[in-house]
Amino acid sequence: MTTLSAKEELEIAVKAIDGKKANHVVALDMEPVSLMADYFVIADAASNRQVQAVVNEVKDKIEEAGGQVRYMEGYQQAQWVVLDLGDVIVHIFDTEHRDFYHLEKLWYDAPEVDISDLLEED
Repeated sequence: MTTLSAKEELEIAVKAIDGKKANHVVALDMEPVSLMADYFVIADAASNRQVQAVVNEVKDKIEEAGGQVRYMEGYQQAQWVVLDLGDVIVHIFDTEHRDFYHLEKLWYDAPEVDISDLLEED
């Protein structure tokens, strides 16, 4: 099992999320504000089925790269799924729950990471 760097985990997760057409992909640099992870990645999807498809893609791509998902919560309900990749925590919401919890506001003091070069053009 290869150990992926935090940057590699971030890049793989963002590309996987974007590849499944999730909405509003945001990455936050958590190092200055929390010991929990280096990065949070937050996105939402239109349906519970799409949430699960996005989560499956992240898991598959991380494992293909030699990493692992250390913990996953919320997959069955698919309203808010949390994936712990080690240095990166991925949050995939359905749109309603993302609007309700609005993690970006909760972690407003975490700087946003520029991931524009990882996202496909529409």
